[in-house]
Amino acid sequence: MHQQTAPEQGQEATPDIRVTTTFTITADMVAAIGGEHVTVTSLTPPGADIHSYEPTPTDIVTAQHSDLIVEHGLGLDSWLSTMTNSVSSARITVTEGITPIPIAAGEYEGVPNPHAWLSAENAHIYIANIVRVLSDIAPEHAAEFAERGRAYSDRIDTRFEQIRELTETIPPENRTVVTCEGAFSYLTAELGFTEAWLWPVNAEREATPRRVAAVIDTVRDQGVPTVFCESTVGDKPMRLVTEDTGASFGGVLYVDSLTDAAGPAPTYLDLLSYNATVITQGLATS
Repeated sequence: MHQQTAPEQGQEATPDIRVTTTFTITADMVAAIGGEHVTVTSLTPPGADIHSYEPTPTDIVTAQHSDLIVEHGLGLDSWLSTMTNSVSSARITVTEGITPIPIAAGEYEGVPNPHAWLSAENAHIYIANIVRVLSDIAPEHAAEFAERGRAYSDRIDTRFEQIRELTETIPPENRTVVTCEGAFSYLTAELGFTEAWLWPVNAEREATPRRVAAVIDTVRDQGVPTVFCESTVGDKPMRLVTEDTGASFGGVLYVDSLTDAAGPAPTYLDLLSYNATVITQGLATS
């Protein structure tokens, strides 16, 4: 995810910090903060669903050869522990210090919603944790990591401010975000919106008749003009909601994975902007 810079004459090359993350969003964050001093590998590729990922033997080898393993936590990548018990690499949970929003209903009621990166405040905690662990591993670059972290935090603040300005164009009566997975709790809380979903997390992919009926009632009762689904799951259940309610299908949102470079969300910042644009285009309908 980076190109190695050549050392100046008379200096030895600084070895890269080899970092393994569980998914693409934290990989992008680490790359932004570590710069040329890190080589980052995401175990899950772009487009993959991190909730149901099954590690491969190659993943175990990758982890064993890493200087740092970045775990997300909050139950998102609990499968990581099954493959890293014997790995001696340094390890960090980037959500350490975050106050999670509990899942509101369903089999996972009361369990932390893992999608904490969809909040500006939480994103700053991710960054602080990454800066700290990289500085511990390579203290000679600590000042650079700190500066990169500050600059990245500033970009995130700017992006969220743009998102707030954009979504303020949505009429108050349309500020309910209806999705397949309940992945937008942090964003809707930050924007003062409400949410409805077919299942709380992707580990529970089959929408029950009761949940579908509840979402249909919400869409009808609140006059929700547009509904959405995430990129890592099929949209067939949500299409049934549109057939029963007359709501439009507003398209795909990116939450659990970035896209490849050719897609609309190749970075975390791109993901934030893309989702806000799609949601606003769908809900700004009068």
